[in-house]
Formats: sequence, structure tokens, C-alpha cells
Amino acid sequence: MENKAKKQLYWWKAIASFLFVLFMMPLGHALMIIMEHTMDPTALHYSAFIMGAAGMVMVILGVFAKGDTRQTMWGLIGGLLFWTGWVEFLFMYYANRFGTQALLDPVTGEVVTRPEYLILPATFGLWMMVMMMYIFSTRNGCNFINWWQRRLFGSKKNEVVARPMTRHVSIITFMELMMILWGSYLLLMFCYDDRFLGDHHPVTLLIGLGCFIGAFFIFAKQLRLASWGANIRMAIATVVVFWTPVEIMGRINLFKEIWIAPLHHKTEMSIILAAFVVLGIYLWYKSSKKKNKSAL
Repeated sequence: MENKAKKQLYWWKAIASFLFVLFMMPLGHALMIIMEHTMDPTALHYSAFIMGAAGMVMVILGVFAKGDTRQTMWGLIGGLLFWTGWVEFLFMYYANRFGTQALLDPVTGEVVTRPEYLILPATFGLWMMVMMMYIFSTRNGCNFINWWQRRLFGSKKNEVVARPMTRHVSIITFMELMMILWGSYLLLMFCYDDRFLGDHHPVTLLIGLGCFIGAFFIFAKQLRLASWGANIRMAIATVVVFWTPVEIMGRINLFKEIWIAPLHHKTEMSIILAAFVVLGIYLWYKSSKKKNKSAL
């Protein structure tokens, strides 16, 4: 029976979870662009700050929500609003305030990298600070962190990381989203920097290829997760890793990124938004149905 359970694949759950998280990526980009084009600078930054605060409140509400799937969704959607409002927009505010210049294409004069992303690599030390805490002080289910713990601690792993932190699914989802997004941005910015590699460097292209292949291995793990909540949380890693080569291909102009010009692609972005809302309602309904069954 155990072997049969391990072999069972949950295709619909994995695909639905993947698409739900995937649609958040272009929608997050589009939201920033629309706000920039429709608001004056003062209203924009006040709205962004409120957005980040709303995201934090949603994550906290998720701590007290009932059900693994609902807690995951609170943490995920709240985390996206938090990242957009209190991370990306705050970087934009201070980059503009202190006159950080965008990186321009020397031939066309078009913006290649926006000012806020140029100063993001300065946070590498802060990212490592948080990773140090996770690697040395927490027993958790992250495959990436577990791999480092096995390599660093070997047979002493159980002594060094003896116990997990308090388990709040909403906070776990939130922190997973923050750390993976943050880490992927750092990776991309270092790859794009001509002083390190450059966007057309073979190593940058190999990193993109490696992430593309790696996303399929993570998705294979998703297929074996019977729980909607666990599937969505694993989908965060699948999507962010998958999105890395998407960003690289857009950077070297292999395709047109419609989400950076949403006002010129209203139909396509509306379809993505509608699909995201439908999937969100479906997942919320499934969590309610499961909750009612448990009550009975």
C-alpha cells in the first residue's frame, strides 16, 4: 500500500497549482507597470506602501485561518503584495530619490535594467544573513536547505539543527516566496552585470538552461504531493526556477514580454487575470469542501 501511494501521481493538483502560481508572475509585473503609468509619484508611493502593509496583514491573518490550503493562499497572495509594495516599490522610490541611473542599451538607448534592480545586488549580504539562520538553526522541508545542511554538517546534522521553528503555514509560504524571489533576482542581476558575466555570456545561458531543466525535476516532486497546500508551496519553487530562463530569454529579446507593456496587451493580460481568479476561487472552494468534510 505504501509503495502504491508513493507511485500515485496527482496531475491535476500539480498543474493547477503550477498555473495558479505561474499567473502571479506576469500579473505582479503588470500591476507595477499599470500603477506607474496611472498614478502621480506621490500617490504611487503611498499606494505601494499601503499595498505592502495589506500584504503583511494578509500573511498574519493566514496564521489564524483554518486549513492548510487557505493558510498557504493567504501567505502566497499576501507575500506577493508585500514583495511588490515593500520591496520593489521601495527600491524604486529610493533609486529615484537619489538619482540612480537606469542601464541603457548603447545602440538603441532603451532601458535595459531599471534603477531599482541595479541596487538590488547590494542586499546579497542580507540574503545570506537570513540563509545562515535557516541553514544553522532550523530543521525544515526545503530541499535546497537540506542539501546544504547535509554537505556542511554530515552526520552531525541532527545535533546542529535539532528542531524546527514553530510551524505556521502562512508564514512558511510567505518566507519561501520571499527567499526564492530574492535569491532569483540576485542571481539574475549578477549574471546580467558585465563585470561578472553579462546577459549573453555562455554561463548565463547555461544557468537559464539549468533552471529550465531543474523546474521539471521540482515539478516531478509536485506530482507526488496529495495535499493542495503542499502542492501550491512546491509550485512556488517550480515557478520561480522556471521563470528564471523566461527572464533571461526576455532579456536577450528572444520573445516579447507582454507583462512589461500590459496597457498594450489588455486582452492577453485580462485572460491571465481571469484564469488566475478562476483558479483561486476553485482552490478556495476545494479547501472549504475539505473543511466541511472534516467537520462531519
